Amino acid sequence: MNILVVDDEQDLRYLLEIELTKANHTVASAADGLKALEMIKEQAFDMIICDIMMPRLDGLNLLRQIRQFSMVPFLFLTARGEEMDKVLGFGLGADDYLVKPFAMAELLARVEAIGRRSAYVSQHQHKTVVIGKLSLDAIACQIMLDGQPLELNTKEYLLLKYFMEHPGQVFTKAQLYEAIWQQDAYSDDNTVMVHISHLRKLIEEQPKNPQYIQTVFGIGYRFKKAGSGQ
Repeated sequence: MNILVVDDEQDLRYLLEIELTKANHTVASAADGLKALEMIKEQAFDMIICDIMMPRLDGLNLLRQIRQFSMVPFLFLTARGEEMDKVLGFGLGADDYLVKPFAMAELLARVEAIGRRSAYVSQHQHKTVVIGKLSLDAIACQIMLDGQPLELNTKEYLLLKYFMEHPGQVFTKAQLYEAIWQQDAYSDDNTVMVHISHLRKLIEEQPKNPQYIQTVFGIGYRFKKAGSGQ
């Protein structure tokens, strides 16, 4: 993969370039968010690994700007491990979050997991799926409501796509987390609920009485079947 590393720590950038190159990736780097934004607009990257606290343009605002024109996978690598930082990062469209100090083996494993997910998405693109007022065009990576494209971050798109490709099937939160985030769900409880809550606000006429993403009490969630209320 072609990976962009964004961090104001020169020694860390150099180390990541060495280790990622050893793992057969092509690596470019930037010392701040503004430089990274320029590079992203000039060339295509398969993944971005980025710090949060940086001069000129921090990682959160960099991701916010990137999501206006690109769904490139994004991994936060930062010393800030507060829960709200994670929630905000995921809400903006981050794909993963690793707190410093970290083991290089874990970073490389997460990079490979994100790569596998991206490959899975590419391999499973197929015809348009229409359920109610929603339509999924997997080739264009777009979901529309009443003919208007929804503004979704990477995880929201993948989660809604997963639901639409499995209408009527009941999933637990753990199953959804492992399918979309490609990680064990034993340590997570709120991420799936936060994303579903936001999706309901986008697609449901009455988010508190959802017709698409339905709660199956005591188990998890189910997406309505085409042509039915179930």
